[in-house]
Amino acid sequence: MPVIDVPDPEFMQDEEIAVFRDAVGKFFEQHAPAKRVESWRENGQVDREFWQEAGAAGLLGMTVPEEYGGHGGDFRHDLVVLDQQAAKEVDGFASSLHNVIILPYIVRHGTEEQKKRWLPRLVSGELISAIAMTEPGVGSDLQNVATTAVKDGNGYRINGAKTFISSGQLANFIVVVAKTDPNERAKGISLMCLETEGAEGFRRGKKLDKVGMDAADTSELFFDDVHVPADNVLGGQEGRGFYQLMGELPQERLVIAVGAMSTIEKALDTTVEYVKQRKAFGQTIWDFQNTQFVLADLKARGTAAKVFLNDCIAKLLRGELDVTTASIAKYWLTELQGEVVDKCLQLHGGWGYINEYPIAKMFRDSRVTRIFGGSNEIMKMLIARSM
Repeated sequence: MPVIDVPDPEFMQDEEIAVFRDAVGKFFEQHAPAKRVESWRENGQVDREFWQEAGAAGLLGMTVPEEYGGHGGDFRHDLVVLDQQAAKEVDGFASSLHNVIILPYIVRHGTEEQKKRWLPRLVSGELISAIAMTEPGVGSDLQNVATTAVKDGNGYRINGAKTFISSGQLANFIVVVAKTDPNERAKGISLMCLETEGAEGFRRGKKLDKVGMDAADTSELFFDDVHVPADNVLGGQEGRGFYQLMGELPQERLVIAVGAMSTIEKALDTTVEYVKQRKAFGQTIWDFQNTQFVLADLKARGTAAKVFLNDCIAKLLRGELDVTTASIAKYWLTELQGEVVDKCLQLHGGWGYINEYPIAKMFRDSRVTRIFGGSNEIMKMLIARSM
């Protein structure tokens, strides 16, 4: 029995969801065995072929309407992919970024022509997506991005540099946050959609050497007079980019909380199994009262976190998840994730610091969750504004 034994909420108990979960799990077992995933960690990125395999299996664009090549599902289907990916330890596959963060921009804000042009190829895996927000000199303050998109004939010229871009090496469809009016702040931002193949002036920088998440490529991107057609402005109108970004952030932050919860559960399950087997001073580590108290505390708070997270997911499915609640979920669960993994590593003793042990990998991979998607300091500012 898992340490955190909260039953699946009613909205995840549909037979169709159970069938889909089984199919996704089998896909990962067959197409992402341990040896292949290890090669991704060694290479620092997932191979492009896997994306096409995932597209063919129906693991991309689950919530995209069928008329655009998608599967007409909802957020529950995205959750199944994320859950099974975590359960099968499929590192590096940026399904949450592609499915839950970027595709909704096109579905909800794209013109009809843009949806027909891009969504079928994003669903098939022909196009792998990224979103270029962060810049070397600008962190969470998106209103002050320096990248520009200046009108030039029948299109725009993009100039600027981006960093910390997930899927930066693989992506061939990039949503670029740029200023179309440098004299404005929020109203001057537009989202420019760039297909990178044959794009002169577009350059990928180095693959960044990170503390963790070894199989996920994170890169610098450079734009030197890169031309995009006028009809590549998302939504077909300048100046709407900031509001498009803000509209999608609650779902993005909830997805980060979902990932944090998966790690919390895995860390506790792994650690309880370890301490009940490992012996010291003539007894198991579990037999020490300190061990029991630490793990009892983490189980209690992890259980409360999962109940809260399920409530947030239910709100999202009803269209009721607000910015404050999503910020609380992202902040609270990633902070708890860091504490759980740290204390679980401590209970492993010296072996917890050895990379071949799962808890060491969880420790390295967890640290960034308090930074990306808006740092937790930003989350606290947003929460404070609601008071």
